[in-house]
Order: sequence, then C-alpha cells, then structure tokens
Amino acid sequence: MVDAVSGIGSTSPALANSQTGLADNFEMFLTLLTEQMKNQDPLNPLDSTQFVNQLVDFSSVEQQIAQNQNLESLLLLQSAAAQSSSVSYIGRVATAETPQATLQNGSANWEYTLPSDATSSSIIIRDDNDRIVARRDGETSTGSHDFAWDGLGDGGAALDEGVYSLEVIAQDSDGENLAVNIQAAARVTGVDLSGPEVIVEMGGIRVPLSSVMSIKEADTV
Repeated sequence: MVDAVSGIGSTSPALANSQTGLADNFEMFLTLLTEQMKNQDPLNPLDSTQFVNQLVDFSSVEQQIAQNQNLESLLLLQSAAAQSSSVSYIGRVATAETPQATLQNGSANWEYTLPSDATSSSIIIRDDNDRIVARRDGETSTGSHDFAWDGLGDGGAALDEGVYSLEVIAQDSDGENLAVNIQAAARVTGVDLSGPEVIVEMGGIRVPLSSVMSIKEADTV
C-alpha cells in the first residue's frame, strides 16, 4: 500500500518521454524562429501566421500531456484508495463472482443466475485437480438460484474438505449454451497487495478485488 501511495504525482516513462520530446522540439523551434527573424529581408518580412499556428499546436500538445498526467495521478489515487479500503474487508463476508467455493462441515454453497429460461440445466462439480466428482440437476427458470452441495460424490461417498469449482451447463430452446453467472460467499481471511491488482483471499479462494460484489459483516450473513 505504501508503494502505491508514494507513486502518486509521479510520471510514467511514456509521459516523461513525451514531455522531454515536446520541450526539445519547442526549443529547436524557437532557435530556428530566432535565426529566421535575424536573417529575414527587411523589405520582405516573414509571414507570422505559420509561426502562430505552430505555437498553438505546441500549446495543444502540452495541454494534452498535462491531462494525461492528471489522469494517471487520479488512477493512482483510486488504486491507493482501493488498497486501503480492501484491508478493512478482513473478517467480513464477501460475495464474489467466482466458480470456487470451500467444502466445509459437509456443505459448499453457490448462487448462479440464468439470463433466460433453459430447456435443460446440469451442474458439474470439480475438485482442485479439475476432476469431475459430482453431478446434479440444475434449475431452468430465469433468475438467481441457490445451490447447496452436501459434499457427496457421484458414488455417494463424502469427499474431503477443500476448494471445489461449480460449472452450470444450461441450454435454451435453440440448443445454445446460456452465459451463467456464478457467485460464492466466504469470510475474507486476507488481502494481497503485492501485484498490479488487489487480490482478496477467501480461505483457499483468491479473487481479484474487481470480482467482489458485496461485503457484509459476518454476523449478518
């Protein structure tokens, strides 16, 4: 978090190069203009219109570079604010867009949303090695549906606790697969600030901060 804050107000290499290039070009332009004015024919003076237009162009480019620099500073501020606020998520319950959920005490829970009615819907559960361990029938009506898995595999045996992934295969009346949104909720156990995007840790599940849809106090869930 400290690194993100300390970067506020700094300029990226691309912007720094643009500023340097603009300054060099402007200095060369003034040098050439000065030499031309020194050596102009008094009886046939240079037309100043072209020089004025070039000065306007330089001014426009300078303003654009300044706007880009301000935008970068704003993005850094937003990133620093996101990192700071995400630390307060620890201990709370987050709902995130993720197919993963933790099987614990004989239960794993998901919520999935169908964008429209389906003619068929099936649920596939995979372990952390991507092996299919269980299959269930899914809902076919439009909207959100809760799915609670009892941790039993296809053979009826109770499976080990851990992280499992949910896949919902639903087809419409034309036989086309529907885009199914899957969410899971879990207590936030940590926040990883080391990468370019904040990662929220939910037990054994890691999701980007942008995937988190809601945060609630643990005792309200």
